[in-house]
Amino acid sequence: MVQREIANREDVILLVDSFYEKVQQDNLIGFIFNDIARVDWSHHLPIMYNFWESLLLDSHNYGRNAMEPHFRLNKLIPLEPAFFDRWLELFEATVHELFTGTKASLAITRARSIKGIMALKMDRINHPAASNNGDIPVVPGK
Repeated sequence: MVQREIANREDVILLVDSFYEKVQQDNLIGFIFNDIARVDWSHHLPIMYNFWESLLLDSHNYGRNAMEPHFRLNKLIPLEPAFFDRWLELFEATVHELFTGTKASLAITRARSIKGIMALKMDRINHPAASNNGDIPVVPGK
């Protein structure tokens, strides 16, 4: 496939659809989407189109709290750093397979930022003592 610039919503749809095809089949994170979250793809994908179109093409058509569904999901299964690492690996591979140019680079930069923020927030929830970083001593029982 010839790589091209991400230029319009159709390109974003191709990116998102291709990425989530990989996610659904992935041995490490596929079960989270398929079995735990039981994603309704006909509902979820248009939300993701809007999300990524807003991030890459400044469409301003995404107005949700992106963290909230992940906080709810994290209550069902702890979202560990390895899951976010794999998510990013699949996303970057998809971008590199399909696209080139400044918007492709921006997609990867934004995905890395999203992964970092989400992984950090979930790690603080799932491992509060370990994420303390020594700023405040954790004393058991106090």
